[in-house]
Amino acid sequence: MTTSEREAAAASRLMEMTIDHWRGELLLQAAEMSLADKFDGDSPRSAKELAAEYGMRHRELYRYLRALTGIGVLAFAGKDSFRRTALGAALRTGAPGSARSAVIALIGDMVKPAWKDFDHGLLTPDPGFEKAHGMSLFEYLQKNPGMATFFSETMVGFHGREPPAVAEAYDFSGIGSLVDVGGASGNMLGHVLSRHPGVKGVLYDLPHVVADAPALLASHGVADRATIEGGSFFDSVPKGHDAYLLSHIIHDWDDGENATILKNVREAMKPGGKLLIVEMVLPEGDEPHMGKMLDMMMMLVPGGEERTSAEYAELLEPNGFRVTRVVPTDSAVSVVEAVRA
Repeated sequence: MTTSEREAAAASRLMEMTIDHWRGELLLQAAEMSLADKFDGDSPRSAKELAAEYGMRHRELYRYLRALTGIGVLAFAGKDSFRRTALGAALRTGAPGSARSAVIALIGDMVKPAWKDFDHGLLTPDPGFEKAHGMSLFEYLQKNPGMATFFSETMVGFHGREPPAVAEAYDFSGIGSLVDVGGASGNMLGHVLSRHPGVKGVLYDLPHVVADAPALLASHGVADRATIEGGSFFDSVPKGHDAYLLSHIIHDWDDGENATILKNVREAMKPGGKLLIVEMVLPEGDEPHMGKMLDMMMMLVPGGEERTSAEYAELLEPNGFRVTRVVPTDSAVSVVEAVRA
């Protein structure tokens, strides 16, 4: 391949990456229209029928549905008719994986304005989200309960494979009591306790966040081995336990806020206790990794970051911890194990 051919191929690849943005916008429109909910299984619907239901122009809606066949969400089913594909079915409201919620939360009005201020996070310590909305992510979610619901469902779907993978990969059997710090509804703790019957657990998060935890822990069959405590990890964490699990907590905050969290954990744990950080640990080299993209989202929205194993050591050592090992799992996350230095 000549130099000019290589340059042309590279330009073509960049164009494809640009068009990926268009595909995201098409998905957002489908999610906001609840389009997948308009279909019943494999039964076809006509563009004319759908246009009447939505109050939209027939020809323009037909062209939009045709575009969705090009990204696999719909398929042609005869003249003017379309059927929903398996990919499209995943966009149903309440479908496993929460894809519809993720599309709305991550492409829609919550995050989209922040991308226009992405460079704000390169020039200042503040994320683009705060410049775009005039408030932090967590303030925004408190003021927009509908979007908070989409966001919560997104997190469950986005990280859905991780709890069983963590419970499988890391040996919790030597731990008598485990605190899931910032554990929300207890999904991670439920998976760990159900797989390791000798472990007792404490779910710790803000009181309104743990409201749904009793039912979820009961569904895992571990309610008798789990207690729930309400509070903020910026103030304190439950004292006197063997291990403290922080799943997708450290990546949300800056170094100063993490220092407060880590100080509270260090002071609370038993001598010989363990700190277990569940995050997407970035590879050191050039290889593609979902965590590299998530790192940009963390910089843009809450102002946190993803890290390599060496960068976790750099964060933990000044705060009194020593990394002992990093345990990969059969998912995008790893478990960073640390003890008091």
